[in-house]
Amino acid sequence: MTSGTGPVVPSDHKPSRKEIRMASPGWNLLSGVFGDVVMGQVFSETGTIACWLEVERALATAQARMGVISSDDAEAIARAAVLESIDRDRLWEQTRNVGYPILPLVHMLSAALPGGPNGRVHYGATTQDIMDTALVLQLGRAMDRMEELLSRLGDPIADLVEQHVWTIMAARTHGQQAVPTTFGAKLAVVLAECTRHRERLGQLRPRICKMSLFGAGGTSASLGPAARSVRAAMAGELGLGVDDVPWHVARDGLAEFAAVCALVSGTAGRLAREVIELSRTEIREVAEADGHLRGASSTMPQKANPISSEVIVGMSSLAGALASAVFGAMRPTHERSAGDWQAEWQAVPEIAVLAGSSLHHAVDVVRGLRVFPEAMAANLAADGGLVIAEAYMMRLAPLLGREASHNLVYDASKECRLTGATLFEVLRRKLPLDAADAVTVLGKEIVAADYLGDVEVTCEVAVARWRSLPRPECEHELGPRATNHDQ
Repeated sequence: MTSGTGPVVPSDHKPSRKEIRMASPGWNLLSGVFGDVVMGQVFSETGTIACWLEVERALATAQARMGVISSDDAEAIARAAVLESIDRDRLWEQTRNVGYPILPLVHMLSAALPGGPNGRVHYGATTQDIMDTALVLQLGRAMDRMEELLSRLGDPIADLVEQHVWTIMAARTHGQQAVPTTFGAKLAVVLAECTRHRERLGQLRPRICKMSLFGAGGTSASLGPAARSVRAAMAGELGLGVDDVPWHVARDGLAEFAAVCALVSGTAGRLAREVIELSRTEIREVAEADGHLRGASSTMPQKANPISSEVIVGMSSLAGALASAVFGAMRPTHERSAGDWQAEWQAVPEIAVLAGSSLHHAVDVVRGLRVFPEAMAANLAADGGLVIAEAYMMRLAPLLGREASHNLVYDASKECRLTGATLFEVLRRKLPLDAADAVTVLGKEIVAADYLGDVEVTCEVAVARWRSLPRPECEHELGPRATNHDQ
């Protein structure tokens, strides 16, 4: 029987392995199409299973080194613990029945072994030991990728800051022109955020990159007197830190990782919002990279939408929402979670992919950004030059007092909008002084370049702090570099 919504599946239908695989939510339009490939590979099906197997190999090797199992058994387990030993269709089908993937995984490894060592696979460990340690391996690689992407983002931002220290534009508050600033000073604030994110990742790494091997209740009883030495040896095999205090119900490390991901994607999202707003038709101070049909509309031929920035904003919004799910998973009961852990399976990989992907697109935006200084200069006059009203208020404050000065410039600004006169002209008439004294107090007419404060210091400090950071060791290719130019 069929309906307008598709075939009706009988309630007693048992899905085949193929149907299970086809129905699994392994793809979505946002991260499936726009996601960072490197980060996606870290948390892919293959990447996840490979980490589980890597942990099982390390466990056997460490136990052999400490005399818990024989070297021959450990070598046999290491040879069997490879992707070719795993029937993925059967793994996921049995996981649906068991509730966790490690038991069927261990069964498959045992089946790939001769009769002797198969009882030594996964010896003394519990499911969460393997999955948490494998997750930590993935998170370490995810942090490598985020550090790399932050470096690729910060470097061109630093270049733009230096290029545009004196490119004057209107600072905007509450969506309206406020005081003059420069494009370099605006980007210096973003660069400072990137610097802090690099520092956060460095601080986070030793807290989160610690293996877990504590057995069913966190006591390590199943590992016997060799528990601490096996744990240390296994950590050495995996390149992870080690602790003798269990953390399988203490999820603050994962919550901190999620928070950093949300912060990183939040910075990318703020940068993207700036690009979206400044590329509006009425403003047109910047634009994303040009290209045939890039950002095209299906119906309006003139459109060139800021598509990369839009993707970043979407990813940033989701990352922030997912962080709350990871915070919620910090409340497992007793010595093993019942449901909170499962929420992490979805939320932690996804938030890492979103953070990495938002950074990836932010790199593309900045490397291809087109900057239009002429439009910035023209927009400064959009409100009749009133962007320097605060400058006049501060000039008059020593004579009139701050409040009186504010009120005078406020009234003068209203008159300027009605008459089209300049603020300098109106203030000369309104000052409670004779004309000569008014000119003396006001001095020469103020222009935007006269009221930029410490923008040069801001830019210099932001760039210096960024360039003092160590370069990340791991670098992946992002593709051809877009040409950054002013027009």
